[in-house]
Amino acid sequence: MSLTGNNAQGITTKAAYILTDSRQVSFPEQSIFFAIKGVRHDGHQFVPELYESGVREFVVEEASFSEALRTLTSQWDDAQIWVVPSAIRALQKLVSEKRRQFDIPVVGIAGSNGKTIVKEWLVQLTAPGKRVVASPKSYNSQIGVPLSVWNLSKEHNLGIFEAGISQAHEMEHLQPVMQPSIGIFTNIGPAHDDGFRSRKQKITEKLRLFTKVRKLIYRKDYKDIDEEVSLILRPVNPFLEVISWGSGHSGASIQVVYDLQKDKTFIDFKGKFGEHTFETSFRDDASLENLTHCIVFLLDFGLSHSTIQERIFHLKPVSMRLELKEGINHCYIIDDAYNNDVQGLSMALNFLGQQEQRQKKTVILSDVLQTGQTPAELYGLVAKLLKEKAIDEVIGIGPEISSQAGLFELPNQHFFPDTDTFLSDFPFNTLSDSLVLVKGARPFSFEKIVHRLQQKAHGTVLEINLDALAHNLNYYRSKVGSGTKIMAMVKAFAYGSGSSEVASLLQYHRVDYLGVAYADEGVALRQYGINLPCMVMNATVPAFDLLIQYKLEPEIYSRRILLDWINYIKKINDPSEIPSVHLKLDTGMHRLGFVKDDYEWLIGQLQSHPAVKVASIFSHLVGADEGVHNEFSKHQYQQFEEGAALLEDALGYKTIKHILNSAGIVRFPDYKLDMVRLGIGLYGVEATGQEQRALQSVGTLKTIISQIKYLSSGETVGYSRKGHIEHDSAIATLAIGYADGYDRGLGNGTGQVLVNGTLCPTIGNICMDMTMIDVTSARAEEGDEVIVFGKEVPITELAKSINTIPYELLTGIGDRVKRVFYKE
Repeated sequence: MSLTGNNAQGITTKAAYILTDSRQVSFPEQSIFFAIKGVRHDGHQFVPELYESGVREFVVEEASFSEALRTLTSQWDDAQIWVVPSAIRALQKLVSEKRRQFDIPVVGIAGSNGKTIVKEWLVQLTAPGKRVVASPKSYNSQIGVPLSVWNLSKEHNLGIFEAGISQAHEMEHLQPVMQPSIGIFTNIGPAHDDGFRSRKQKITEKLRLFTKVRKLIYRKDYKDIDEEVSLILRPVNPFLEVISWGSGHSGASIQVVYDLQKDKTFIDFKGKFGEHTFETSFRDDASLENLTHCIVFLLDFGLSHSTIQERIFHLKPVSMRLELKEGINHCYIIDDAYNNDVQGLSMALNFLGQQEQRQKKTVILSDVLQTGQTPAELYGLVAKLLKEKAIDEVIGIGPEISSQAGLFELPNQHFFPDTDTFLSDFPFNTLSDSLVLVKGARPFSFEKIVHRLQQKAHGTVLEINLDALAHNLNYYRSKVGSGTKIMAMVKAFAYGSGSSEVASLLQYHRVDYLGVAYADEGVALRQYGINLPCMVMNATVPAFDLLIQYKLEPEIYSRRILLDWINYIKKINDPSEIPSVHLKLDTGMHRLGFVKDDYEWLIGQLQSHPAVKVASIFSHLVGADEGVHNEFSKHQYQQFEEGAALLEDALGYKTIKHILNSAGIVRFPDYKLDMVRLGIGLYGVEATGQEQRALQSVGTLKTIISQIKYLSSGETVGYSRKGHIEHDSAIATLAIGYADGYDRGLGNGTGQVLVNGTLCPTIGNICMDMTMIDVTSARAEEGDEVIVFGKEVPITELAKSINTIPYELLTGIGDRVKRVFYKE
């Protein structure tokens, strides 16, 4: 082992790939791993695992480089280890050194909103003439920026990167990494306000990215930005050229006017670059602002009016997320059809590797454009990446990838010159029971392929944000600490969200246990490839065979069920096949569980039948969600401690003990014991109401407008003529009803949905398959998207309006509602 201490400048590596997540290794022999100690995770614990996989270069932190790890790594004669105060700062320093080797224009983008859109659109708009390197997706953090800039190579002649911060002093570390020569400040808003003393301080911190740029583009209508540019940025960057744009009264160097027509918008420019008018199909304020930033950049970059206009016509909306959808022939489709580059492909393949729903893995891949590499170099790398990820089948689409077909050595491979040929010639009946990644560059229109592969469903969709779910998991992990296990509840179809997909994510994030209500739910998880320990809360005698077959662990809650279990396991010859059990104590819920009077009998049975192996002892707080029950919750905890201690003493060995649910984790963190059970909180609902802002909304229920009618005062709407029109109104019919989970109690104005930013009330009774709403005050057209609940329409408020709880609304969403899972 070669070991270098406390000097980030001493890191000299030939590695092509930087790893900060042990689960995303692709080419271990060409990778360097930065072990980062965070609030919720510690990368140091995965160093031995990565060494076994072939990684030989490591950067570790002095404070987390334990004696045990030092002793282990001292035996590695072929490993290089750098010991530094901070792995993140060492990473940034290493990439800063690499960045200095390149003298090309680099665009740095900062702001509250629109950074990723502006970056992606600039890539689209400049790529026809430039070999561009850019941040993948929204990689803009303290780790994301260096990972993005690391991809710079001699083939590139333009870099476009975004940077985001959530607190003071972060940008000063990102500026040396990115070293932008041109800056774009998109806008300022409330995002991350709580990380700064004031809005002005946040602007000042973001401006640190631009202390050495030659030019800065921003919208002068944002007065706070304009003032801070003059007061703060100009003094430290006296040679800065400011290119401001804005409305006629803003005093900007470029005056911009938007002329909105029915199906298009004209953008008029006057000032620094002369007079120009551009046409676009975008009509919303955010898209027009983002596009204007791009046009100003392109005008300054020297592109002609006709070239810019032609490229705007081909500009496509940005999809910043990977989507997982049910497909034809029992397939699952991972939709990443928006763009294709090697780093993005690696990220998508990592996501594919997390999924356990199907064993077979298929990749549909277009030509990778604008890399600057020779086809043999590029597709040799792609072929190696697919082989490393154990892909079973590749379908290549495009002339370039087809010309390199000989480089791919997979069990099944097919190549087509273009998308239309693939759609007409490929035998789709052969694509079955597979996870299918669809990854295509924009010109190949892979959205056609996704449409062909996707299982058809009506227009109502429940979107599940897997990043938000992971955020909520990590929030609760931070509450209980790394020493406490987590059992994640995925019963009732994961609270309506989709049990196998959610369980795959939880397995990837290394939760300790899953909890289901019935054996059938556990069996389904096993069939989808989920191998985490799993507790079954209602295990009946007819299901005991399934428990053994699928290694599921029953909850034992009564004398009857314990005797049934004892009699059943007596027939099993191999004791190792008998799953452990979980003993439930009733300390006050009075639903299921052993009471005090049972303890003597229970101890006798356990001591007489040692084949009954107890994994955990647990109970359930009946009123943790309401402060009025705090004293009773404390009483329950005391009762549980006494009962669990009695049972453990009789057993003669330690078990896992747990009593806290989601609400209990927040209200009684001192009662965390060995494990907690995380349920509704995982899905974005903080049951106590105390810390809802700390969670992110996981599910968004969306539907569409099927039809709009214009009705006169005095007319009625819906069954039993319950909806009365009191003034001339526009009434829209939505493709959702109570059969989809939209409760009848939400009719007649009780419920409200969001239509293009406007809350619109229901009118009339909710029908089985349809709902009517009043869209008189909204901009609405047939086919428009409608948000039933989500971030903008909290499910907690929706539940409150009909005197129920979010659990009921989530679990009531019908099977015919299509679930779409996505990851940013």
